[in-house]
Amino acid sequence: MPGEILRIQQPRHHKAKVCIWADLEISHVESLMAANGPEEIKRILSDLFKLTDYHDNLASAILLDLYFYTVQFALDHNFDKEQLSAFFSIVKKTHEVCSETPFGNVEQCYEYFKELVLCHAVKRPPWSVNQFSPHQVKLITDYVLNTYFRHMKLYKYVFTPMVRLDLSMSYLGMPPTPPPSQVAEDEKPDELLEETEQADMEQEGGEEEKTEEEPPQDEESPAHQELRQLITSQLNGEIEKLRSSLNEQIHLNDEALQQKLTLVDGGASGGKSSRNSSKSRKK
Repeated sequence: MPGEILRIQQPRHHKAKVCIWADLEISHVESLMAANGPEEIKRILSDLFKLTDYHDNLASAILLDLYFYTVQFALDHNFDKEQLSAFFSIVKKTHEVCSETPFGNVEQCYEYFKELVLCHAVKRPPWSVNQFSPHQVKLITDYVLNTYFRHMKLYKYVFTPMVRLDLSMSYLGMPPTPPPSQVAEDEKPDELLEETEQADMEQEGGEEEKTEEEPPQDEESPAHQELRQLITSQLNGEIEKLRSSLNEQIHLNDEALQQKLTLVDGGASGGKSSRNSSKSRKK
């Protein structure tokens, strides 16, 4: 629904537990092991997990490929029935944790994946069972890291909703920002075409009288006017301060210059009088 606000799940920690026969029962595993080829395996998986629209739905096709290659990996490495079911559930549950939130949760997903593998690699009933050997644990870890976690952002892009941030800001004394105008969906293109043709005909008619209209000026709100007056008065006050300071500095410079000139003139007249007095004495 347009305009509907979805509640986005935040990244969180998940507790791992034994998941043998959680998603694939023994009859399902036997059917997969007895399948004649990839197409039959895909058919069985699409029927089990309601992905029959994978021919038209890209998300269903991507998820079906994930499930198919998980089963194919288990068959290629001769996993038994319990191991195949457990490995399939490990991959499926890891994907579910990854796709539960559009936010980054790679660390939570990887920790959950390691705990799931550990639950099936250490004999500590009822919390964990010794289902996989150390060699199989290494194979499973390398496979999931090089396939799923390497393309985790792509899976998240396909299976999580897009998050859009609508940011609005409000200021004291300012009216709230109006929402952006939306184009009406029911606007008829025929009416637009008629209006365009009519405008073209008026231009071709060669009207000689053209009236010049001044562009409309946006009326300022009282808050805008008050803000403009406040800024103008502040600027005027600063300009007056600068002007008076400059005038005072010029006046001080003039006074200093006049004092220097007075001293220079006084020294010159004093020197002349002393010279005249010395001459008279010599005579």
